[in-house]
Amino acid sequence: MVLRAQTPLPPRVRGTSPIGGWKCPALKRPSMPAPGTGHGHDMAIPEEGCPSTDHEIGRSIRSRLILLVPVLLTFAGCMVGPNYQRPKVSVSPSFGETGDPRLSAESTNYRDWWKAFNDPVLDRLVARAYRDNLTLQQAGVRVLQARAQLGIAVGEIFPQTQQAIGSVQYNRTSERAATAALFNGGGGSIAYWQSQIGAQANWELDFWGRIRRGIQSADASLLATLADYDNTLVTLTADVANTYIALRTAEERIRIALENIDIQEQTLKIVEARFTYGTVTQLDVEQARTALFNTRATLPVFETQRRQARDALSVLLGMPPNDLSDLLSGPSTIPVSPPLVIVGIPADLLRRRPDIRGAELQAVAQSAQIGVAKADLLPAFSLIGNLVLLSTDLGTFRLSDMFRWGSRQVQTGPSVQWNILNYGQITNNVRVQDANFQQLLLAYRQTVLSAQQDVEDNLAAFLRNQDRADLLAKSVTSSRSAVDLAVLQYREGVTDFTTVLTAQQTLLTQQDNLASTLGNISTSLVGVYRALGGGWEVREGDDIVPPEIKAEMQQRTNWGSLLVPTTYNLPASREPQSRPRLPDW
Repeated sequence: MVLRAQTPLPPRVRGTSPIGGWKCPALKRPSMPAPGTGHGHDMAIPEEGCPSTDHEIGRSIRSRLILLVPVLLTFAGCMVGPNYQRPKVSVSPSFGETGDPRLSAESTNYRDWWKAFNDPVLDRLVARAYRDNLTLQQAGVRVLQARAQLGIAVGEIFPQTQQAIGSVQYNRTSERAATAALFNGGGGSIAYWQSQIGAQANWELDFWGRIRRGIQSADASLLATLADYDNTLVTLTADVANTYIALRTAEERIRIALENIDIQEQTLKIVEARFTYGTVTQLDVEQARTALFNTRATLPVFETQRRQARDALSVLLGMPPNDLSDLLSGPSTIPVSPPLVIVGIPADLLRRRPDIRGAELQAVAQSAQIGVAKADLLPAFSLIGNLVLLSTDLGTFRLSDMFRWGSRQVQTGPSVQWNILNYGQITNNVRVQDANFQQLLLAYRQTVLSAQQDVEDNLAAFLRNQDRADLLAKSVTSSRSAVDLAVLQYREGVTDFTTVLTAQQTLLTQQDNLASTLGNISTSLVGVYRALGGGWEVREGDDIVPPEIKAEMQQRTNWGSLLVPTTYNLPASREPQSRPRLPDW
C-alpha cells in the first residue's frame, strides 16, 4: 500500500479560505450557466478582509513555500545506513623467506620492476604492450563507463522530473455523455479545440541521504574500476615478461639440442668408422643413430613452443601473430635475475596491490547500497511544481488566449510518499544488501590472505629454483667431462658404446633441465613482482585511454568533458565521496 499525500495547500477549514494562517469567508461561487445559454464569466468575488486578487493569493502561497523549502533542505543532511569501517585483516609481520641473504625486507618502488633483468628487449616489449594492448584499453574504457555511471548518480540529486509540455488537441464529446445532457439541451455533442504549453517538475529531496549514498556507491565503483585497470596493467606486464622468458627458454633449449645433435653426429661418424674396420658391431651403429634421431625429435617440440610464445607475445602487443624480428633483435638469452631482490613486508601489499584495493572498494560501494535500501523504509519528501498556460476556442475564447497570464494553471507544493505496507519486501532488500556487503568483506579478507600466499609461493619457487640451478650447473660440468672421457675411451677400445650413449644422454638431459630451471627462476621472480603488485605505477601522469579511441568515441557519441585528457588519481589517494556537485552535461 502506498500512502501519498500531495498537499500544495494547508488543510481547508470550513467557512474559511483555503489559505492557512488567516480566516476569510468562503468565496462567492460563480453562477452556473443554464443549458444552451453559453458560458458563464462571473468571477469569484472575495468578501471584505480577503486578498483582493489572484496575484495576492499566489504571492501568499509562494511566500509559505519559500519558507518551507529551506526547512526541508535543512533536514537533508543525515544519511541512513552504515558508514564503512575498514575491517581488520590478518597480516604477517614478515615473509617466511626474508631471512635468506638473497632477499631484503626494505621498502621500494616496483614501478618498472622488469628493468631488474637488464634486458633492453624486454623493456621494449613492455613499453609496446602498455601502449597497444587491447585488454588494457578495454579496462580503460570501463573506467570511462564508470565515470558516466557516476554522472547518472549525481544527476539524481537535482529535480528528477522536469518536462516542458505543449499540445494542440481537438476534442468532441459523445452525444450521450453527461456533458451533453447538462449543457446541450439533453442531446448533441460538444466540439472544441484546446491548446496548452507549460512546464512541470518533481524534486525528491534527499532527506535521508538515499541519493547521496548512491553517489558514494557510484564513486567507490569508479575507484574500484580504476583499481581493476591497475590490476590489468600488473597482469599485463607479468604476462609479457613470462611469455618473453618462455620464448627465450625455448630458444635456449633449441640451442642445446642442436649442440648435442652436433656431438652425436660426430659420435656416429666414429662408430661407423669403427664398424667399417670391424672393431664394433652393427648394434653400436644403430644405438648411435637412435640417440641422434631422438635428440632431433625434440626440435619440433621446442620450435612449436617458440612459435606459440611469439604468437602470444604478438597478441599481448596488440598485433597479429608474427615473428617480431624487429622487436626481438638482440642476444637470445634467458633473462637473468638480480643477485638481491627487495620484497618489503606483507603490510605493504595492502596499499600496493590493486586487487586488494579493488576488493575493498567493492565493499565500500556495497556498504552505501545498504543506506540506499534503508531509505526506502522512510517517507520520501518531494516538491512538485506545474505551470501550464491553457485555452480553448469555446464561446468567446480563442486558442491564442493561451499566452495571457490569466490563462495560467498552477499546481505547486510539497508531497510525501511512504511505503507503509510493503510486506517485508523493503526490509528483506536491506538484508540482501547487508549479506552482499558481508560477502564482499570476506572476499576482501580472502584477497589479503591470497596475496600473502602468492608472494610466499613465488619466493619459495624463486629461491629453490636458484638452489636447483646451482646443482644442475655443476651436474652439467661433470656430465660434459664424462662425455669427453667416454668418447676418448671408446676410441681407444677401453669401454663399450653403452657408456658413451649413457653419458651423452645424461648431458643432454642435464643441460635441458638447467635451461628450464633458469627459465623457472626468472618466471618465479616475475611472479614475485606480480604478487607484490608492481608495474601499475607506470601509468602515473598518463591518460588511461588512447587519444585515437577517444576520438572515435567522441565522433560517435557526445561525451562532453568526460573525454578531456585526464590524469586519474590513484585509487588509494582519496576516499569515495557522497558530496553532490554539478552534473555532467
